[in-house]
Amino acid sequence: MNKEPIIIVAGEPNSVFLEIFFKSIETKKFTSPLIVIVSKKLLLEQMVKLGFAYEVNIIDKNFNKFNKLDNKKINLINVNYEFNKCFENISDKSNNYIKQSFEIALKIITQNKFSKFINGPISKKYFLKGISLGITEYLAKKTKKKNVAMLIYNKKLSVSPVTTHLALKDVYKNISKNKICTHIKLIDEFYKKKLKKIPKIAITGLNPHCESNFKDCEEDAVIIPAIKYLKAKKFKVEGPFPADTIFMQEQMKKYDIIVGMYHDQVLSPMKALFGFDAINITLGLPFIRISPDHGPNTFMLGKNLSNPKSLVEALTFLDK
Repeated sequence: MNKEPIIIVAGEPNSVFLEIFFKSIETKKFTSPLIVIVSKKLLLEQMVKLGFAYEVNIIDKNFNKFNKLDNKKINLINVNYEFNKCFENISDKSNNYIKQSFEIALKIITQNKFSKFINGPISKKYFLKGISLGITEYLAKKTKKKNVAMLIYNKKLSVSPVTTHLALKDVYKNISKNKICTHIKLIDEFYKKKLKKIPKIAITGLNPHCESNFKDCEEDAVIIPAIKYLKAKKFKVEGPFPADTIFMQEQMKKYDIIVGMYHDQVLSPMKALFGFDAINITLGLPFIRISPDHGPNTFMLGKNLSNPKSLVEALTFLDK
């Protein structure tokens, strides 16, 4: 019997995802069956325009003989998507197509109790407008999970923001002792269960230099009490650290993960350090959800110059 399949939602049709998918399966052979939920017409047209040649195995969305699949062909579940030409601009025209893709994927995962899921990049401006702050939050809502965490994973160093896709002006209102503690517990559980490792975690402050010489300082009121509680429960945490120095080589090499208070506080230095050599894992869902650590990148659409490294890493992580 084959290994459990990896379910893949190609996501925004006008993104570089199919390009990097073609490059990924050209770069490396994966032993878990790959099932791509995408428009057949779109995939075939992009394949031709980008100069790839793969055979396609069309399977029905109600297909249940997953143990019969291999990767000799691209296993594809077709989702109808009408487009005038390949490589269009992103718009709300693709919203229903993306919604259907996620619904098919979640149904397959739920019915078969699968645990491996990848999605390509989605436009927050169009698909998620008025629905959710990000796909992390979208999937949490769809699976009725209240507590989830974003982990940008790299073998050398990972990062995780306590708040995800929030405006900076709203961050301080969404930080609490309980939220920080729940966040650390999700990370600790994931590392122990999936990576067989007790993680060493550094926690940043919120304010510049972790200053506490003004009224209602979040470090004193929230972050330090959370760290004290976690230490008392034997979690390997330290902090709070100023965000402008924790990423210096001598500091960061002591830790497996740096947990920050907001998105760009930890993701910006992470991408500066590792580029595409990282994957976005959502913790707390009924399955492991991974997204390549980049957006639709429409500026590169159709140029055949996009780097597949992040998707290769995502597939490799799940192909175990």
